[in-house]
Amino acid sequence: MSEVKVIIANESHFKFADQICKVIESSAKDRGTGIAKRTPEYIEKKMRDGNAVIAIKDNEFAGFCYIEAWSHGKYVAHSGLIVHPNFRKQGLAKKIKEFIFNYSLEKYPEAKIFGITTGLAVMKINSKLGYKPVTFSELTDDPKFWAGCQTCTNFEILKSKEYKMCMCTGMLYDPKEAHDEKFDEIEESWFKEKVIKRLKRIKQLMIKQ
Repeated sequence: MSEVKVIIANESHFKFADQICKVIESSAKDRGTGIAKRTPEYIEKKMRDGNAVIAIKDNEFAGFCYIEAWSHGKYVAHSGLIVHPNFRKQGLAKKIKEFIFNYSLEKYPEAKIFGITTGLAVMKINSKLGYKPVTFSELTDDPKFWAGCQTCTNFEILKSKEYKMCMCTGMLYDPKEAHDEKFDEIEESWFKEKVIKRLKRIKQLMIKQ
């Protein structure tokens, strides 16, 4: 039996675009928070431009993630990270994230890589890659990025807080501060799940005020 392979997506993968959109939407519903909705045409454009990676096993779609470049390439974000339900709990999200992270470093070597997420699992993966939690003010101020949050269930919260905070946590990787440790060798001591949970609880209380 073949293994799941993570590769750079291209036009031959257009056939999975509709399925990818459906998994993105269902994943957002399951979590009750926001991966922004995307259209098959949008996914196809990412594949055509070489700004997406896909996980495949025996010609079956297993996972996906794409790259967004903002502020004239000064910032790069990874969005739409999903794993098909048939391939979950196998470490595939970590594999996809590591692949697209390294690919982004090659394609956009000067860019800061950032993300916003509500998922503790994604936060932990990001921390191993060298991301640090940051305020939204340290992320791109490109209005096109924040416009992409409009289909998220928490968009009204973000808007009411003047795009300064939301249910998501911002995380940033700055290549100028990069170190030489490899992905699986990075110390996890600074990352404490209880601390992240507490951060989210504080944020929720602040939002309610």
